[in-house]
Amino acid sequence: MEFTKMHGLGNDYILVDGTRDGWQGVADLPGLARAISDRHLGVGSDGLILILPGRDHPFRMRMFNADGSEGEMCGNGIRCFARYLYDYGLSKDRRQVIETKAGLIVTELVGDLVRVDMGEPRFERGQIPMTGPETAQVIEEQMATQGVAYRCTAVSMGNPHCVTFVDDISAVPLDQHGPLFEWHPAFPNRTNVEFVQVNNRYELTMRVWERGSGITMACGTGACAALVAAVRTGRCEREAVVHLDGGDLQIVWDKDEHVFMTGPATVICDGFFYLPGRERQRSV
Repeated sequence: MEFTKMHGLGNDYILVDGTRDGWQGVADLPGLARAISDRHLGVGSDGLILILPGRDHPFRMRMFNADGSEGEMCGNGIRCFARYLYDYGLSKDRRQVIETKAGLIVTELVGDLVRVDMGEPRFERGQIPMTGPETAQVIEEQMATQGVAYRCTAVSMGNPHCVTFVDDISAVPLDQHGPLFEWHPAFPNRTNVEFVQVNNRYELTMRVWERGSGITMACGTGACAALVAAVRTGRCEREAVVHLDGGDLQIVWDKDEHVFMTGPATVICDGFFYLPGRERQRSV
């Protein structure tokens, strides 16, 4: 199976073109995602992205995390998706309307960067989703699990996010506290977990524990959720740079309530992955 490995600020994904003639679909896509994402026995990635024909538009994205769970959306992944369409000749249009499980996402190539209209954030528990009254919102609400407590703000950017503001992001044991809140019982579909330090009203620093993948170098939807949560709690302006372990994203929460994300998408390599049970046979 041919693949391309790409990354958005170090958040790396395996892209497979499912629009090609002769593409042989794989029945067990969660199993494929786990196998190809394995950093020792596979190619190694934070997840798998399939480029598929759309139903009402030319292209549709399906995204699987490294643990095989399917995500609704992926901010860094969709920038890679848009870059792939143009660079690999699937489309001559720099602007795309891409179908995802989170709805239609509009992307545009701007020089070497990709600008994405991430749509409107959602705040109600039923939209995230969270347990509790469906129309209630979670803003700076104390949440505790296994003896660990934070004040959290919940945002959906098509996928769920739990945002916590801290004074010193380097002091957060992300590998310990991230999974506790990913699996918090308030989130029936689990959640992405962001810890955010406010540098000033135009700059945030964020680290992320991604649902289904663990610590990653960046998270596009998480950066959008972080800015939205910071605005809602009076910590920053509606346009800011979000600093992540892998680099910077420019995030704007526009007056029309849409959130725009701008950042890079980079090709790492092309290759072939031999599916389990179909390993390449050496000639004798």
